[in-house]
Amino acid sequence: MIEVENLFYSYTHDENYAVEGISFEIDEGEIFGFLGPNGAGKSTTQKILTGLLPIQKGKAIVAGEDITKVSGSFYNMIGVSFEQPNVYMKLSGYENLKFFASMFDVTTEDPYELLRLVGLEEVAHNKAKTYSKGMLQRLVFARSLINRPKIWFLDEPVSGLDPATAAQIKELIKRKKEEGITIFLTTHNMHVAEELCDRVAFIDAGKIVLIDTPRNLKLRYGERLVKVEYKSDGKVERELLSMAKTTDIEKLNGLINSGKIETIHSMEASLEDIFIKVTGRGLL
Repeated sequence: MIEVENLFYSYTHDENYAVEGISFEIDEGEIFGFLGPNGAGKSTTQKILTGLLPIQKGKAIVAGEDITKVSGSFYNMIGVSFEQPNVYMKLSGYENLKFFASMFDVTTEDPYELLRLVGLEEVAHNKAKTYSKGMLQRLVFARSLINRPKIWFLDEPVSGLDPATAAQIKELIKRKKEEGITIFLTTHNMHVAEELCDRVAFIDAGKIVLIDTPRNLKLRYGERLVKVEYKSDGKVERELLSMAKTTDIEKLNGLINSGKIETIHSMEASLEDIFIKVTGRGLL
């Protein structure tokens, strides 16, 4: 569905690259995460793939169309949710969606239904300028679905949202994946990437460092550890046991058989742990 080959981009038109020689493919119906810190090249890549920035060097095919030669029908196929809200503040939420729907040549969604999906139905007719930051983010998210896109570009989709609303948005993303939408998700939030993405690419300083499934990355770079709390002589003891060591495995089995364990947790590495291990820097 998306093919990128040896892509470069420089805002200063020299060798100071924001994106430097990246290549990847995204299958139809896949959630593909671009995971990296601010300034890593995530948004630049998204802007190139949506036609907002020209290709300077390399190749990008989106839904069978060469990005350098996109037709008007290309924009009927994609939806884009930007991190920074860009709506008409003097229009209501409903009027914003109605206006953007008029720009497409395909059957569009019911604006009221989209506003209901993102929890804005009660303020549908309030002007956007009265919306909070989180409400504006939800409005932009709803707008990105107005044309029933086949490919959905999401830039930090839950940034600035409260936990309940973020959970609602994540469930909607999962539902759209089940409907067959291909999703390109850029984020520095490793929890979002881990929960939603089929595969992730680590991008740092404009270069892709790794591409794999979250599970494979954890197995390859994480340590198999188990944290246990158990009672011993009336006291609570805490230990971190390795599942790669025979002695630790034997001790864990002994504790389980003794019935002394009060809590037990696997201590798998997070995507952020792995990112730091591979690149030497964090995601913020």
